[in-house]
Parts: sequence; C-alpha cells; structure tokens
Amino acid sequence: MSTRTLAAMLALTATITAVCLSVLSGMQRGGLPAERALWVAVGVVLVIAAHLLPALCRPHARAVRAAGAVIWFGCVAATCYGHAVFFLTSARHAGELRAAAVPVVTPQGRDLTAIARDRADAVARLARANARRCAEPCPSLTAERTALAAKLDAIGVEQAEAARHRSQQDRAVAARDVAQADPVTGPLAAIGWSTSRADLLAGLAFALVLEAVACFAWLLALRPAVVTDAAETPAHQGSNGVTVVPVTPVTPPSHDKMQAATTSPEPMTVPTEVGRVLEAVAAGELRPTVTEIRKYLGCSQTRATIVRRSVEAAMDLKESIRANPPSGIHC
Repeated sequence: MSTRTLAAMLALTATITAVCLSVLSGMQRGGLPAERALWVAVGVVLVIAAHLLPALCRPHARAVRAAGAVIWFGCVAATCYGHAVFFLTSARHAGELRAAAVPVVTPQGRDLTAIARDRADAVARLARANARRCAEPCPSLTAERTALAAKLDAIGVEQAEAARHRSQQDRAVAARDVAQADPVTGPLAAIGWSTSRADLLAGLAFALVLEAVACFAWLLALRPAVVTDAAETPAHQGSNGVTVVPVTPVTPPSHDKMQAATTSPEPMTVPTEVGRVLEAVAAGELRPTVTEIRKYLGCSQTRATIVRRSVEAAMDLKESIRANPPSGIHC
C-alpha cells in the first residue's frame, strides 16, 4: 500500500469524523427542524472547505493562494467553534450521567427547625416547672419535671439523628458535584481556571488538532504525482551557464518505421515543445512561465519546468547573439 493511499485513508477518516461532529453540533444548536438542517448544512460545507482548500489552492497563482488562505482561516475558526459546542455539550451530558449514578440520600424524620422549636418549648416548660417547685414543693411538679427531662433527651436524640442525615445529604451533593465535573479539566480549577473555561479550551484544542490532521493528510493525498518518465529528466547545466536539454540523435526512419509512426504517433519531444513555445512567445500569445506553459501544452509541471528552462536559455542565447554578433554578421 503506497504512502498516497495511506494519506488518503487518513484524510477521509478525519473528514468523516469532522462531518459527524458538525452534524451533531448543528442538531444541538438548532431548535426547529429547518434550523437544525441549515446548521448541519453550514457545518458540513465549512468542514469540507477547511480540509480541501489548502490542497486545491496549491497549484494556483499566489493571489489565488492568498485569497484561499483568508477563506481557509475563517472556515477553520468556524469549524473549531462548532466542534467545541459538541465537545462541551457531550461533556455536560457525561457529567449528568455520572452524577445520576451517585446514590441519592432521602431525608428522614422531621426537619431540624421543627425539632429545635420543640426543644425550645420543652426547655421553657422545664424552667417554669423548676421555678414553681422552688415556690411550692409538689409531687406533681416532680413528675412533670421528670417527663420534660425525658422529652428533652428524646428531642436531643432526634436532633442528632437529623443532623447525621443532613451530613449524609451534604456529602451526597458534594459527590454529585465532583462526578459531574470532567475528570481531566476539573483539576485545572486548582490553578485558578474556571471549569467552563477549561472545558472550552480543551474542546477548541481537540477541534484544532482534528482539523490540522485532516488538512495535512489531504495535502499529502492530493500532492502532484512525481513524473519518472525519461523524457522529463531535468536539464543539464553547461559549463557556460546555458541550460542544455539532452536530445536523442535522430536517424532517418525507414519506410516500415514511418508507417508505424503514422498508425501510432509517439509523444512530442521536448525540443519540439520548445519550438512551439518560442513561436507562441514571439507572437505574443504566451508568457514564458511554468503555469502558462503547462496550460498551453497540457503537460505536467515537471515537463513545463524543463521547457521553460530551455526557452529561457534559447531566448538568452538569441539576445546575446543580437547584442554581440559574430564577425562578418550584421543584425
């Protein structure tokens, strides 16, 4: 399996994953069905544009690449924001599920306020009974004091039990809060970050890494093919600085070879292409650039580079001859 195939598989996997994230985030952000559909469509378009724009703009001119870079930055920012919405929402749902798994402590008995009210009433009645006993001793007052003291003991036990249940409820609430917080971003609150800020930064980081992987993989998968044809070997540099294109010696073809050539024509050689380009440049129909030559000849970028070098060498040689003609020749 070639490297290009592996890069294409990785790029396709990353793009499908990002599209799924955009679909889910669009469904979470929309209210009505039509709004959800539009959010999903916008997210999918932005994801595909963010992944493919660098590879699509690479063969074009610098102005096109600059405009594509500006659009690409906008697409990446919008895509990361949409993916962060999904990450935050999914983290909140996971926290709710973890909090629901914590057992709930139901309150038992009376409230501490009612118990404290009854205890205060019993203490007041006991104080009045003690005062009456000092004024006029009576056996009934002794019985009443004994009953009030027992009631105070019972109220104290009930109050302690209610306090124990309240402590259990507080621990359960704290456990639910801990379970609801993200196990990774939660500890960041210890260094001064709020939980929401930590969750947002984590979501943006995940989205940015995913977009970077997808863009780089598509750049590798859609890179221009490397031409290994013998006719497209790089030109050699001569000792005088003039680029020389290797030319195969031509022998007069026989009658059988001429018939074979008419039935199955061979590809055009580099010298012939150089002649065509020189004629087009002289006529003002073509500029001697790699992009223009590639479009004019319909060849690969490597062959266009070779032809451009040969054209520049021929033009430089022509200019040098015109500027310094040999003896006996007047231009």
